[in-house]
Amino acid sequence: MTDTRLADIEEIRQLKARYFRLMDQKRWDEWLDVFVEDVRVDTPVDTPGQDPIVGRENFIAFLAPILEGVITCHHGHTSEIAITGPDTASGTWAMEDRLDWLPDKGGAYIVGAGWYEEQYPQQTNTGAEPR
Repeated sequence: MTDTRLADIEEIRQLKARYFRLMDQKRWDEWLDVFVEDVRVDTPVDTPGQDPIVGRENFIAFLAPILEGVITCHHGHTSEIAITGPDTASGTWAMEDRLDWLPDKGGAYIVGAGWYEEQYPQQTNTGAEPR
Protein backbone atom coordinates (compact mmCIF):
# COMPACT_ATOMS: atom_id res chain seq x y z
CA MET A 1 0.00 0.00 0.00
CA THR A 2 1.36 3.40 -0.94
CA ASP A 3 1.99 6.24 1.49
CA THR A 4 -0.73 8.24 -0.28
CA ARG A 5 -3.31 5.50 0.26
CA LEU A 6 -2.31 5.15 3.90
CA ALA A 7 -2.63 8.93 4.33
CA ASP A 8 -6.09 8.86 2.70
CA ILE A 9 -7.22 6.04 5.01
CA GLU A 10 -5.94 7.91 8.05
CA GLU A 11 -7.75 11.06 6.91
CA ILE A 12 -11.00 9.08 6.76
CA ARG A 13 -10.37 7.66 10.24
CA GLN A 14 -9.80 11.17 11.59
CA LEU A 15 -12.96 12.34 9.86
CA LYS A 16 -15.00 9.59 11.54
CA ALA A 17 -13.49 10.47 14.91
CA ARG A 18 -14.60 14.10 14.38
CA TYR A 19 -18.04 12.86 13.35
CA PHE A 20 -18.52 11.01 16.66
CA ARG A 21 -16.93 13.70 18.85
CA LEU A 22 -18.82 16.64 17.36
CA MET A 23 -22.12 14.73 17.50
CA ASP A 24 -21.57 13.82 21.16
CA GLN A 25 -20.62 17.42 21.96
CA LYS A 26 -23.69 18.67 20.06
CA ARG A 27 -21.52 21.04 18.02
CA TRP A 28 -23.93 20.93 15.10
CA ASP A 29 -22.45 23.83 13.12
CA GLU A 30 -19.08 22.08 13.02
CA TRP A 31 -20.66 18.63 12.58
CA LEU A 32 -22.27 19.92 9.39
CA ASP A 33 -18.79 20.16 7.85
CA VAL A 34 -18.06 16.43 8.06
CA PHE A 35 -20.68 15.78 5.34
CA VAL A 36 -21.00 16.52 1.66
CA GLU A 37 -23.95 18.83 1.02
CA ASP A 38 -26.09 16.09 -0.53
CA VAL A 39 -25.33 13.41 2.07
CA ARG A 40 -27.79 10.50 1.97
CA VAL A 41 -28.47 8.89 5.36
CA ASP A 42 -30.44 5.66 5.54
CA THR A 43 -31.21 4.36 9.04
CA PRO A 44 -33.73 1.54 8.51
CA VAL A 45 -33.45 0.26 12.09
CA ASP A 46 -34.23 3.68 13.60
CA THR A 47 -36.65 4.86 10.92
CA PRO A 48 -38.28 1.74 9.39
CA GLY A 49 -40.27 2.40 6.26
CA GLN A 50 -39.04 5.97 5.89
CA ASP A 51 -37.11 7.30 2.93
CA PRO A 52 -33.43 8.13 3.45
CA ILE A 53 -32.63 11.63 4.66
CA VAL A 54 -30.98 13.70 1.93
CA GLY A 55 -28.93 16.81 2.68
CA ARG A 56 -26.73 17.62 5.63
CA GLU A 57 -29.02 20.37 6.96
CA ASN A 58 -31.96 17.92 6.84
CA PHE A 59 -29.94 15.30 8.71
CA ILE A 60 -29.06 17.74 11.49
CA ALA A 61 -32.66 18.97 11.63
CA PHE A 62 -33.69 15.33 12.13
CA LEU A 63 -31.03 14.32 14.67
CA ALA A 64 -30.40 17.40 16.84
CA PRO A 65 -33.88 17.45 18.45
CA ILE A 66 -33.69 13.71 19.16
CA LEU A 67 -30.40 14.14 21.06
CA GLU A 68 -31.44 17.28 22.95
CA GLY A 69 -31.13 16.53 26.66
CA VAL A 70 -29.27 13.28 26.00
CA ILE A 71 -25.66 12.67 27.04
CA THR A 72 -24.14 10.50 24.32
CA CYS A 73 -20.88 8.67 23.77
CA HIS A 74 -20.29 7.03 20.39
CA HIS A 75 -17.36 4.79 19.48
CA GLY A 76 -16.37 3.51 16.05
CA HIS A 77 -14.29 0.33 15.95
CA THR A 78 -12.54 -2.04 13.58
CA SER A 79 -12.73 0.16 10.52
CA GLU A 80 -12.34 -1.49 7.15
CA ILE A 81 -11.56 1.23 4.63
CA ALA A 82 -11.01 0.61 0.93
CA ILE A 83 -9.81 3.15 -1.61
CA THR A 84 -12.20 2.40 -4.47
CA GLY A 85 -11.08 4.98 -7.03
CA PRO A 86 -8.94 8.06 -7.47
CA ASP A 87 -11.51 10.18 -5.60
CA THR A 88 -13.61 7.63 -3.72
CA ALA A 89 -13.42 5.24 -0.80
CA SER A 90 -15.77 3.05 1.20
CA GLY A 91 -15.77 2.08 4.83
CA THR A 92 -17.42 -0.28 7.29
CA TRP A 93 -17.33 0.51 11.00
CA ALA A 94 -18.58 -1.35 14.04
CA MET A 95 -20.27 1.11 16.39
CA GLU A 96 -21.23 1.19 20.04
CA ASP A 97 -23.06 4.05 21.68
CA ARG A 98 -24.34 4.96 25.11
CA LEU A 99 -27.24 7.34 25.57
CA ASP A 100 -28.22 8.77 28.93
CA TRP A 101 -31.38 10.88 29.03
CA LEU A 102 -31.41 13.57 31.69
CA PRO A 103 -34.07 13.12 34.40
CA ASP A 104 -36.32 15.81 32.92
CA LYS A 105 -36.14 13.97 29.56
CA GLY A 106 -37.18 10.59 30.97
CA GLY A 107 -34.05 9.37 32.72
CA ALA A 108 -33.52 6.33 30.47
CA TYR A 109 -30.14 4.78 29.68
CA ILE A 110 -29.36 2.53 26.74
CA VAL A 111 -26.33 0.93 25.16
CA GLY A 112 -26.57 0.36 21.43
CA ALA A 113 -24.46 -1.29 18.77
CA GLY A 114 -24.51 -1.47 15.03
CA TRP A 115 -22.66 -0.89 11.80
CA TYR A 116 -21.90 2.08 9.60
CA GLU A 117 -21.60 1.37 5.85
CA GLU A 118 -20.27 4.51 4.16
CA GLN A 119 -19.05 5.94 0.88
CA TYR A 120 -16.50 8.76 0.85
CA PRO A 121 -16.20 11.13 -2.12
CA GLN A 122 -13.02 13.21 -2.10
CA GLN A 123 -13.65 16.92 -1.67
CA THR A 124 -10.85 19.31 -2.57
CA ASN A 125 -11.79 21.86 0.10
CA THR A 126 -12.11 19.56 3.13
CA GLY A 127 -10.78 16.11 2.26
CA ALA A 128 -12.75 12.89 2.24
CA GLU A 129 -16.23 13.24 3.67
CA PRO A 130 -18.81 10.59 4.52
CA ARG A 131 -21.70 10.28 2.16
